[in-house]
Amino acid sequence: MIPPTIPTLVARASDHPFLGKHLAMGSGSHGDFALARFNDLELTSGYEPIFDISVHALAQSLSSDVENVDRFGDELGFQAVTQRLDAAPFDMFDAFDRIGDDQQLVSLDRMSRALHAINFFGAQRHGLLFLRVHERLLKSVKYDHGRHFSSVLTSFGLNPARIVIELPAAAVAHKTFLGYLTKSYQHYGFKVAGNLSNAGQILSVSDTARLDFLKMDAAVALRDATVKPLVGYAGRLRIPLIFNRVMDEAQFEALQQYDVRFVQGPLFNAHYHDRAA
Repeated sequence: MIPPTIPTLVARASDHPFLGKHLAMGSGSHGDFALARFNDLELTSGYEPIFDISVHALAQSLSSDVENVDRFGDELGFQAVTQRLDAAPFDMFDAFDRIGDDQQLVSLDRMSRALHAINFFGAQRHGLLFLRVHERLLKSVKYDHGRHFSSVLTSFGLNPARIVIELPAAAVAHKTFLGYLTKSYQHYGFKVAGNLSNAGQILSVSDTARLDFLKMDAAVALRDATVKPLVGYAGRLRIPLIFNRVMDEAQFEALQQYDVRFVQGPLFNAHYHDRAA
């Protein structure tokens, strides 16, 4: 079966009343990918790589070979980031916070997730696609979390199993709610990741919420000297742990002193995009 292209997926999105109004192919220098138009903004997709650094031995320091991004390891996948087409600073979650109407929030989230899926799968990217979910969205949708997005993906001919729904720390903190959300998204074919605001929050994760991934801020874990216990506890849970927001070489080298496997952050983004260019 031939994988669908971005134009093919945009054409399929036109069959959806809401998505058809807001998603379109770009033009000119932006003609290779899909755009979303919402409230006078033109939005597109960015992707932050998540590396599996256990794939290759990293004996050399980062500074000794900054040109060779491949030595970070293999990409587990990518986290989608909503960006303005004009490259002006934009934070999707800040935009969400300014929206008072819950239904508009749901619509904007569905639009952005469809946009990222189209640009990801249509470009035949490999690995998993991580998509963040705003806390208010989780509360605005009363039940069957993941049902609508799964049906959209299926209509596009895309597989929900390659998408990781990334839950905020506020949801992870509530064990019962976390268990419900995880089971609901997984029921509709998705994988689920949970963000930790601190090391102690990992105790909320149990057999009632069999998350597929955990994510933790690298700077917070290093500051609190909790990298080693986090890695150990996540290992006992058998849940892969991703240290994100790795800012610089010092943090990266510090993480390598432990059995850290997955990393993500600004340090890797710049080198990855330099290679892609």
